[in-house]
Amino acid sequence: MTPDKPSILIVEDEAKMRRLLELQLGDEGFVAQTAPDAEAGLQMLGKQPYDLIVTDFKLPGMSGLEFLQAVRRTDANVPVIIMTAYGTVESAVEAMKAGANDYVLKPFSLAELVLVIRKELGAQQLREENRTLREALGVKYKYDNIVADSTKMQAVLALVERVARSNATVLIGGESGVGKDLVARAIHQHSQRAAGPFVKINSTAIPETLLESELFGYEKGAFSGATTSKPGKFELADKGTLFLDEIGDVPPAIQVKLLRVLQEREFERLGGTKTLKVDVRLIAATNRDLRAALEEGTFREDLYYRLNVVAIDIPPLRDRKEDVPGLVNFFLQKFAREMEKPAHTITPEAMKLLVDFHWPGNVREVENVIQRAVTLSSGSALDVSDIQLDAPVARSNSGASSHVLPPGMTLDQWEEEAIREALRQANGNKSQAARALGLSRNALRYRLSKMGVPDPEPET
Repeated sequence: MTPDKPSILIVEDEAKMRRLLELQLGDEGFVAQTAPDAEAGLQMLGKQPYDLIVTDFKLPGMSGLEFLQAVRRTDANVPVIIMTAYGTVESAVEAMKAGANDYVLKPFSLAELVLVIRKELGAQQLREENRTLREALGVKYKYDNIVADSTKMQAVLALVERVARSNATVLIGGESGVGKDLVARAIHQHSQRAAGPFVKINSTAIPETLLESELFGYEKGAFSGATTSKPGKFELADKGTLFLDEIGDVPPAIQVKLLRVLQEREFERLGGTKTLKVDVRLIAATNRDLRAALEEGTFREDLYYRLNVVAIDIPPLRDRKEDVPGLVNFFLQKFAREMEKPAHTITPEAMKLLVDFHWPGNVREVENVIQRAVTLSSGSALDVSDIQLDAPVARSNSGASSHVLPPGMTLDQWEEEAIREALRQANGNKSQAARALGLSRNALRYRLSKMGVPDPEPET
């Protein structure tokens, strides 16, 4: 991308639309060149590189999808934006799966197209900088409350440093307890929105019946008990950042409204008719594999591709043992100071015990273990006797251990029994049972319906 004017190739078969886009994008500070079809576009790409490509999905001869595939064979990185009619949105999603970066629905405004173009150019610059960083990571990044001594976490913070400067949507992945909320807050605090609000909401902590009103607000009389109007999290986060944790558990109906906010930056309150505009940066997080959720049909493909502009995956603690000593000392100093305890150091034997542990609960488990150890300690240093670790689940090496399933039980029977037991242990709480099973609430409901088991009572 040139420093002053990014170059854009427009592939559009309608002459008037082609000329209009060329002139208007030129007025917006871009160098725009056009091609009437995919074949001509490929010839132009062979002569010079472009910073971004805007192409119609429906083209004479070679289709927009075929054009995209041809572009990706020669350049895997150049951003491609698809223009498509509303009725072919499924085709646009198919194109994004094949490598397109975004799409706009016809008819669209110039402002909408320019917003998408600038977002993709910014995200592309971030991706290029991150590739360079991975090749030669020489800077030590430090953020408040984030311990990152390992190479893997330094790579995460390097990406945080770059993505914070843009307004790109970020999708943070990682197991429960790795610190996704801390990374989201670091992005906000080092962005141009740092003076604005940072609003956090966890979709699993709020009943589904209330989640929509929490996100989008409601008008007086929208439902029983709505005696006054109330703004939602999106309104509260205007000019700032909204951190939506556990995005993978958001119900399908709310996923539709989230998609609209990401596309058009507007929504209506529950029970309202007035359209509200917001300027919010969305950072989403999940401990689930969203691609698996796509296959299950519990997560929308178009929303996934809107969210996954810049992905940050936080590795589990067992894959970055170099961070354990720093985390232990961080929490040790924190709790010793808060509790006014004399234990401000730890013996080498105790540290080795902690470094060698598997840490299934990640950083959150380290914090809990050290808090408990400091609470029970009486000496000036934590020792092995002060530390209590949860024993790993024992695995028998004899008898039926050679069987994948218990003898005489089918896979379906084993799954049903596991689900029933999880619900019993959770006293019918769907969210707790789903977490214990490593499923979303919707995936659990689907399995319950297959089993013919009535849904448990709504959670309070």
